[in-house]
Amino acid sequence: MGITTVTAARILKGQQLGLSGEEHQLSFDDFPNIALSKTYTIDSQVGDSGACATALLNGVKARYETIGLDENGFYEDCHSSFNSRVKSIADWALEEGKATGIVTTTRVTHATPAALYAHSASRYWESDDKLPPNARTQCKDIARQLVEEYPGRDLNVILGGGRRHFISAMDWSTQRPNEFGRRLDNRNLIDNWLRDKKDRDLKASYVKNKLEFDSLNTTHIDYLLGLFSHNHMAHEVDRETDGPTGEPSLAEMTTKAIEVLRHNPNGYFLLVESGRIDHAHHLNNAKRALVDTLALDEAIQAAIKLTHPSNTLLVVTADHSHVFTFGGSPKRGNHILGTDSKPSDVDSLHYTTLLYANGPGYTRKRINISTVDTTINDYIQESAVPRRWDTHGGEDVPVYAQGVNGHVFRGVVEQTFIPYAISYAACMGPFKWLCEKQLNRQQQQHLNNNNNCHKQCHNQCLMPSSQQIPKPKSSPSYRNNNFYIT
Repeated sequence: MGITTVTAARILKGQQLGLSGEEHQLSFDDFPNIALSKTYTIDSQVGDSGACATALLNGVKARYETIGLDENGFYEDCHSSFNSRVKSIADWALEEGKATGIVTTTRVTHATPAALYAHSASRYWESDDKLPPNARTQCKDIARQLVEEYPGRDLNVILGGGRRHFISAMDWSTQRPNEFGRRLDNRNLIDNWLRDKKDRDLKASYVKNKLEFDSLNTTHIDYLLGLFSHNHMAHEVDRETDGPTGEPSLAEMTTKAIEVLRHNPNGYFLLVESGRIDHAHHLNNAKRALVDTLALDEAIQAAIKLTHPSNTLLVVTADHSHVFTFGGSPKRGNHILGTDSKPSDVDSLHYTTLLYANGPGYTRKRINISTVDTTINDYIQESAVPRRWDTHGGEDVPVYAQGVNGHVFRGVVEQTFIPYAISYAACMGPFKWLCEKQLNRQQQQHLNNNNNCHKQCHNQCLMPSSQQIPKPKSSPSYRNNNFYIT
């Protein structure tokens, strides 16, 4: 979800409302704090979701396509993962007694959600069938880590797709036609998850479609597992809402997750991902990417309605961008999925204002699209270089923040800065000490001001019944993976 995606989605949203589109605002456009995040990895100028999610959720730069490991973890080297594991925001939150959750439209074992709970030398080791034979007795696959290991087994909410990585290839009782489990170890991890919660006397439920999801009474649930599809969940334009294969929307999952998580009086951390934006871009399919961006916008609106900026920090960002461009000379109000107002001045052929630098949209000889409906769901934008899938983009991605201590998100920052800023804002994890120091200083200042007020007013000065902690006067700076607030 790079800046081009945000801009194009904003225009699409406005045009869906009958406006020209350019002047419209997405929910997070109104957030008062904005930064830019660098997305390179230890060994690559252009990041992948595994290493970028590790930076975003664990606070360390990682190697390409590894999960939850520092620089000592190497791709597909099982043994290198033993001494290179790093804690995530989920660890920090659980250590403070907070609830934790994941909501995604990808498989729950996919790269971004996996970085919150797993440590893997390959982002592709989602179930044991992907592990090299010599690693199966040493390293656990990502799905097993989610169900069996800390912090995965203690996550309160897990909602998304990827049922195939939790069931055995030999277990026909749970499969629909053509939906084969991937596990070779004959485990049913869904049953194991339920058994673990029962053994620990925890109130838990598992759901597999929208009908079951909608019927949940979250009042009596503290742990919720929802696997709504065999593979990834559907793109928003393709999502079924009824029947045995119906899926909840990202906003509906976000709402339900918050209803469960807020049972905890200590607060919670929730990761929400509209992961299929990425997949549509890989296919040069701008329509699905933009509609999935709007699904995220609706989820953010749902979160805003259920929370308050006085006690909640909301951060919106991306792990990386894509080679997605927006240009030409379109007239104001031109359909964002349409063609430029003028054809090419070289070959006189029309082209869409949204294009890709590489990917499957490449054609050796350009075709006349003047009579083609470029706004349909399946239209594939043209690309300049042929590839089976488009690549990620290497430029900075935006970061939007609102709420408690959101002011620390400013300037151009390393991606690893983001979890440390959350650590400081929420008084948990590595910068809990700095947060508490700041709070103590502010409380002492407030007490001194209160005493001075009483002295000056001869006990006739009335203070407000509730005081918001004032924002620190200074902003954070970032140097060499360290976090400073003076």
